[in-house]
Amino acid sequence: MANIDLDVKGMTCGHCVMSVTEELSEIGTVESVNVDLSGNADVASKVHVSTTGDVSDDELRDAIVEAGFELAGINR
Repeated sequence: MANIDLDVKGMTCGHCVMSVTEELSEIGTVESVNVDLSGNADVASKVHVSTTGDVSDDELRDAIVEAGFELAGINR
């Protein structure tokens, strides 16, 4: 199991949280997603992802972009 912290820009509300959580959860190895919402589109929100296996940076980035946001950083 791995824990990955993502910095996501553009998130401002609960709907944003739901969109990001839904897209990341569609990745097969993602077990849970928790978001610390900054509430300011210009300040990155912290998204904590727990996985049961490998997940690539591209998979994470694609999920965030699909949700309509910008992935500003990945910390493994």
